[in-house]
Amino acid sequence: MTIGGRIKQARKAGNFSLRKLADEIGVSAMAISKYERDQDVPSSGVLLRLSQALQVKVDFFFRPSTVSVQLQAYRKHAVLGIKEQEAIQMRIQDWVERYLEVESLFPEEQHAANLPLRKVTSLDEIETAALELRDHWSLGYDAIENLVQLLEDRGIKVGIISGFEHFDACTFNADGDPVIVTKGELSGDRQRFNLGHELGHLILDIQGDLKPEQAANRFVGAFLVPAATARYELGANRTDLNINELHMLKHKYGLSMQAWIYRAKDLSIISENTAARLFQQFRVNDWHRQEPGKPYPSETPMRMERLIYRALAEDLISRSRAQELLGKPLQLGWEMEALQQNDLAIRSGN
Repeated sequence: MTIGGRIKQARKAGNFSLRKLADEIGVSAMAISKYERDQDVPSSGVLLRLSQALQVKVDFFFRPSTVSVQLQAYRKHAVLGIKEQEAIQMRIQDWVERYLEVESLFPEEQHAANLPLRKVTSLDEIETAALELRDHWSLGYDAIENLVQLLEDRGIKVGIISGFEHFDACTFNADGDPVIVTKGELSGDRQRFNLGHELGHLILDIQGDLKPEQAANRFVGAFLVPAATARYELGANRTDLNINELHMLKHKYGLSMQAWIYRAKDLSIISENTAARLFQQFRVNDWHRQEPGKPYPSETPMRMERLIYRALAEDLISRSRAQELLGKPLQLGWEMEALQQNDLAIRSGN
């Protein structure tokens, strides 16, 4: 990718218009346009101001292109604008390029996801596909403690981006590797639903009259809570579900209370009328937006960061390069706390 292409990528990732960026760095919008079309080359001073305005290192503009990101399955709200979609894609592209760069330092760490693609023509076949994946990954029927780490351990790259209210999640392939990206400002149960939904898009080859989004939603419940597990927890036939019961199950399996209601309805544990009444109770109490009780904790991808600190420890990259690849300061929270405690002890001693 040329310097102009990198400038355009960073501008779109930062959701800057040509005029806004031009005003930020003190040049004309025409000058920015010429840079992006490779009709002119910015001076070192302009590059420095661009890096400050766009919050990227100067080295970013000279980074070779390693992958082209084309988003496939894409969960978003209808009001998500074209510019926001471009910003999301450019941020994801930058993250994937950094991920692949650090991963290339450890060829032995690169392993294929080996996801079984399953043709499905009915909801029952989706249930079977979910069980087959659990069997393929030797998961049994127990609760999945950390879905993000499970996906990373199975060769799926997981990313989180923040700052886009109307974006939910997307999935695509990068150099043949499956990638799932989800929104950062989510509770853990909603985050896990997004991840499971996108996982469904990766392994389900949907045939016939099945709708892709409906199929992926059914897959989430079947994968996180297999039918036998749901019946073990709820019983085979119920006339009602208790809110406290749903809250406890949410924290055991990482599946939202409302998703549990859907799961019980889909498996005919409760009737359509019972499910409708429970959903109405959630709407009346505004629980459909924020469920009652303690929220389920969100999960954090760790593989990329772990590889960066490994590369730093083995002197494969400098500290400044590690920080650039990580996209944030290197110092860990517990390190900062220890330094503050030491400083306090020194001051108290004086």
